[in-house]
Amino acid sequence: MPRMRVVDAIVAILEKEGATQTFGVPGAAINPLYSAMKAHGGIDHVLARHVEGASHMADGYTRAVHGNIGVCIGTSGPGGTDMITGLYASWADSVPILCITGQVPVAKLDKEDFQGVDIVSIATPVTKWAKTILEPNQAPEIFQRAFHLMRSGRQGPVLIDMPIDVQTTEIEFDPQAYVPLPPDRPAATPEQISAVLDIILSAKHPLLLIGGGVVIANAEDLAVELAETLGIPVASTLMGWGAIPDDHRLAVGLVGIQTAHRAANASFLAADVVVGIGNRWANRHTGDLNTYRAGRKFVHIDIEPTQIGRIFRPDLAVVSDARIALTALLAEAKARCGSGQFPDYSAWVDKTVRNRQTLQRKTHFDSVPLKPQRVYEEMNRAFGGRCRYVTTIGLTQIAGAQFINVLSRRGWINAAQAGPLGWTLPAALGVAKALPDELVVGLSGDYDFQFLIEELAVGAQFHIPYVHVVLNNAYLGLIRQAQRAFDMDYQVQLSFENINSPDMGGYGVDHVKVVEGLGCRAIRVRTPQELPAAFARAGQLTKELRVPVVVECIVERITNIAMGSALDNVKEFEELAIKAVDAPTSVLSLCGSRV
Repeated sequence: MPRMRVVDAIVAILEKEGATQTFGVPGAAINPLYSAMKAHGGIDHVLARHVEGASHMADGYTRAVHGNIGVCIGTSGPGGTDMITGLYASWADSVPILCITGQVPVAKLDKEDFQGVDIVSIATPVTKWAKTILEPNQAPEIFQRAFHLMRSGRQGPVLIDMPIDVQTTEIEFDPQAYVPLPPDRPAATPEQISAVLDIILSAKHPLLLIGGGVVIANAEDLAVELAETLGIPVASTLMGWGAIPDDHRLAVGLVGIQTAHRAANASFLAADVVVGIGNRWANRHTGDLNTYRAGRKFVHIDIEPTQIGRIFRPDLAVVSDARIALTALLAEAKARCGSGQFPDYSAWVDKTVRNRQTLQRKTHFDSVPLKPQRVYEEMNRAFGGRCRYVTTIGLTQIAGAQFINVLSRRGWINAAQAGPLGWTLPAALGVAKALPDELVVGLSGDYDFQFLIEELAVGAQFHIPYVHVVLNNAYLGLIRQAQRAFDMDYQVQLSFENINSPDMGGYGVDHVKVVEGLGCRAIRVRTPQELPAAFARAGQLTKELRVPVVVECIVERITNIAMGSALDNVKEFEELAIKAVDAPTSVLSLCGSRV
């Protein structure tokens, strides 16, 4: 059997597993792995400016294309601890990424050696598995198990920690004999599938609710076909948005209390049966559970058994991979098609269509500074919804979800559950690396943009083009709105007088100069009339220069666009529940928006 260093075996395994795109920062304790990657030549590497940035790049790379697994590499000590936010973001959203860290020699563990931190204990709460390899001969099987775990059940990240002496030890390993393990995925039974359809067909106003599990399972086409076969409308959670195009007749939109469409909320509250597939009933989706659940039955289909009943007990629970369940549901629905069992749901669908036609928020504002709503309106015109939007938490994410059109599969790539500031920029680089010929559009507020802004240099160095739209209000807008409950506006102002750029008018950081100093291009926009040309120019420059191009929009300081108090949201949900059936044109937004 061939003999080779552990790191050479690992590189061969990465290639066998199809995980050939890595992002990271080399260092003394991980340099043996880098030497193996250089010698092998089959692994592509992108040098990040910060290991947290590398972890978000790996996250974005995985989310962009079904089957991808991004790999993040760092050295010992802070090389591992810098990954933790990235691990949390991917773990929270069920995204498989592999993080590999260097470590001090085995004999130096637990002896306070330089950078000898117990990274496994730190990473365990935010990974599916974290493991330090102590025995070199176990390395191949540990990596094999890592890939199996990442892909099985509810997917998620794994961290493998490698002491430097383990990396350089020779072992017997034959790459030709290595075979990836097939993932474990639970499947719904025929009886469960039949019961789900019985509940749907017994309803007057049934609704499919698509969660992120459908996207992860690459089952969007099946969900749309099932809805078309049954003739019933489809709503989305934030993570499931894009599974059905917004312009599809059966698409009712995004349901929630902040990231939501008014029409979708109205249609949801008029439904009497809701079939959730691959969703978690997250609190930003449900709001007050008493209002959310009142008057309707629920079916919950999810791959993770511990998610069933975690928020509330559904009327029917099915533990199944979304693609397996949707395949079976579609087959059963088609088998019943000619039996006359299908109710005519056309009037119900017409009602959801009228909601979409009438319950639209205003976006056309001509004021200066810009209103964010106008920026999103022009983005819809410029990009047509057929791009890949990448964003994280903040008013930009919330308002973006209210106003943007998403027409492409995986067209909304969002760090929804953890929502770390700084995620958008490196994640967009990861998405663009995975999709070099597609239009990728990052969406940030100025604070999210500033968190890991140095990663723009990565896009310049490695020619990773994408468009980044920054809405600059020099304010922590979402936090400011939350502070109203405490009657304060404290430590949320990012504005200051910039002695180098007086034309910033007190908005502080001159992003154009910073962006261009990092090797990219930037366009500043102050008026609505400038937006179309700016977006068109940005798209053109990304193709010509193959670097990130930033469009900075100077928007009004304060926009109360998303946050009412919890009581306001509950009250509005109750009002909407009452008015949805009889007067859909008069309902209020759940989000506290009075636009």
